[in-house]
Amino acid sequence: MAKEVTQRSDNYSQWYNDLVVKADLAEQSAVRGCMVIKPYGYAIWEKMQDILDAEFKKTGVKNAYFPLFIPKSFFSREAEHVSGFAKECAVVTHHRLMTSPDGKGVVVDPDAKLEEEMIVRPTSETIIWSVYKNWINSWRDLPILCNQWCNVVRWEMRTRPFLRTAEFLWQEGHTAHATAEEALAKAEQMVQVYADFARNVMAMPVIVGHKSPNERFAGALDTLTIEAMMQDGKALQAGTSHFLGQNFAKSFDVKYADKDGKLQYVWASSWGVSTRLMGALIMAHGDDNGLVLPPRLAPIQVVMVPIYKGDDERSAVLEKMQAVKASLESLGHSVEIDDRDTLRPGFKFAEWELKGVPVRLAMGARDLAAGTVEVARRDTLTKETLQIDGIEQHIHTLLDEIQDNIYRKALEKRDANIRKCDSWEEFKTEIQKGGFLLCHWDGTAETEQAIKDETKATIRCIPIDSVVCEEEGRDIYSGKPSNRRVVFAIAY
Repeated sequence: MAKEVTQRSDNYSQWYNDLVVKADLAEQSAVRGCMVIKPYGYAIWEKMQDILDAEFKKTGVKNAYFPLFIPKSFFSREAEHVSGFAKECAVVTHHRLMTSPDGKGVVVDPDAKLEEEMIVRPTSETIIWSVYKNWINSWRDLPILCNQWCNVVRWEMRTRPFLRTAEFLWQEGHTAHATAEEALAKAEQMVQVYADFARNVMAMPVIVGHKSPNERFAGALDTLTIEAMMQDGKALQAGTSHFLGQNFAKSFDVKYADKDGKLQYVWASSWGVSTRLMGALIMAHGDDNGLVLPPRLAPIQVVMVPIYKGDDERSAVLEKMQAVKASLESLGHSVEIDDRDTLRPGFKFAEWELKGVPVRLAMGARDLAAGTVEVARRDTLTKETLQIDGIEQHIHTLLDEIQDNIYRKALEKRDANIRKCDSWEEFKTEIQKGGFLLCHWDGTAETEQAIKDETKATIRCIPIDSVVCEEEGRDIYSGKPSNRRVVFAIAY
């Protein structure tokens, strides 16, 4: 292999780290806890952005941009919100440096202290609602449906590329509505946009559900989530959508005059996904040879590797490949011809497998003479020799087949690792095996916290799709009555 990776069965965590670096997705930076997203990794994120952005706009959402710096006093206005983020906030206290007394470095200029300290954006509810106050006067100004693509900073002490970093990229939608029903409907609509994207684009099966009160977003009345299972059986929260009620409107005194002229507080939702989706993509589908990318997210869907001896064969093979490339591109596919003459074909094959390119074509002089081409699938690691005539339409269909197969494989693995559990002793054993456990819960935060303290397992969601959980039973921990099961798992 061109760049050998650790096997999943040997060390799953190291396998993940290997893929991030060796598949050219990202690398560590000089800033602790922050990463450099490399061009190949960023190309995947751009495809995520493009697809999601188009789906957002279909729902009436428009993009805007709000400041990176948030006055500290804004956080004090919503007590639950500030308590939820206080430990992760990076704070700007000064605005200038000066040469150190010894002349060998720089220090903070003590005379450049800010009148009010600034928080580097961990999320934007507070700054956005301070702005919405200026935009909203009457019911005619509603709804406001804004989204921004930006970076945020949450000062994590233990970081992993894409999954948890001090700085990451995301989108955050923030909407303002005249009624609670409209705001809740928007939150529900957006979590379904995320679920459709996860399933149909990322080929990643997810369960949609409500977060328990302990797991809700700080300041939300309700949080909806999409929960995915990674290959090691751990859960990953892949996206959330929040019904914020009137909490932020009241904190920033955002009111509107209704049709009767009466002042009412505005209702709100917020929703977001981040570059954590990149980590999900790796762990949901990757194998011991590298990435396995769903065609709808692959920056390069088809790679073509010429095999030749001498300049004449090279020219003839590349000419045919250019014609096939043009035809595939006319069908909307991204294609690259790897004509590097410093690397052997076998090295190229291994490199493109590592990078997860869905389809690989190889052609030599003999193939050219016979009118054939070798077609290799990344999802199954199988290959076959086919006639070159009509190969473009075959690949067009094959890419859809690969997309469906990657999803089907992930779904089968997830469903095989969803189990019902009805006793505490059984739970303590089963949770260590990974997977999703469907268990009865008495609805109390105390029971939820006790289970987390003893096992590290959390309630990932109270499902509203994918699994049927409505049934009478008793809480696995407290023994109190319960009318439904919830999803427990150990999570990233």
